[in-house]
Amino acid sequence: MNMIFERKLALPAELKEMYPLTGSLGKIVEERDIEIKNILSGKSDKLLLIIGPCSADKEESVVDYVSRLVPVQEKVKDKLFIVPRVYTNKPRTTGEGYKGMLHQPDPNEKPDMFKGIVAIRELHMRVIQETGFSCADEMLYPENAEYLNDVLGYIAVGARSVEDQQHRLTASGLPVPVGMKNPSSGDISVMMNSITAAQHGHTFIYRGWETHSQGNPYAHAILRGYNNKHGQPMPNYHYEDLVRLCEDYTKKDLKNPAVIIDANHANSGKDPFQQKRIINEVISNCNYNSDIKKLVKGFMVESYIEDGNQSVDGGVYGKSITDACLGWPKTEQLIYEIADRL
Repeated sequence: MNMIFERKLALPAELKEMYPLTGSLGKIVEERDIEIKNILSGKSDKLLLIIGPCSADKEESVVDYVSRLVPVQEKVKDKLFIVPRVYTNKPRTTGEGYKGMLHQPDPNEKPDMFKGIVAIRELHMRVIQETGFSCADEMLYPENAEYLNDVLGYIAVGARSVEDQQHRLTASGLPVPVGMKNPSSGDISVMMNSITAAQHGHTFIYRGWETHSQGNPYAHAILRGYNNKHGQPMPNYHYEDLVRLCEDYTKKDLKNPAVIIDANHANSGKDPFQQKRIINEVISNCNYNSDIKKLVKGFMVESYIEDGNQSVDGGVYGKSITDACLGWPKTEQLIYEIADRL
């Protein structure tokens, strides 16, 4: 094979033994799991706000960012339930560029996957310990889900992964809600099929085992926009898009119908400053149409300490080295404005 096998990585059970989730931290995750599931099932009328950096690059600035959300959450707790984005894997369309903390715990050094699996578990546990937040991460590699499945509150399957069978089947066995993004082509039927697959049980191969999953009743949709045949970004958060999604959910007869609106990516044309406008439009549509209001369970926002983005070696503290993000002052204002409109 045209590959070099450098070393065998620790099994998830071994890593969890090395870095165990203590009883107090586990209790935090358990209590937040209930809250998130209650929102997605409609038992709670709060909205989820999945918010944070495009990618978790440096531990200190990520923890700093999440810490700033703590007093904000307290002020909006009656209307919003905040789930910080701590995305430790970063999909790359061409394979080039920073692939996330899992690959490179230090973005300026060469990849080290063992240090990576340790770093991402330590980061998620530190966030729980210091802020009381269990967080969201992206399932880029299904076989790595077990390294974090006991510390996460929410998992997303990205636009490039949602058509993959192993992602769908792994999602069906995860203990937390999984958001399935529409593919970059914009084909909503692909997303709906992925939700259907994730909500049902399966028998499949996982990490060398014959595995039986029970189905994940909290698998749901994420609308993130799409690219047309010319490669141009196109939105899918408008009123007509949401009405059609309501109809698609009715036809599928799925459990816990829900959608999260990703306010960045193709919906914003990767302009993070459009996120406020997009969220305001969706809230207006929720207030106009009760079916849309029942279906929309929250928003996804890309936000960091500083506005915009920079190169990997840019050196600006708290500024994204992947997609551009909304800076902290604008983020804090946005959260309060969302709460005021609900």
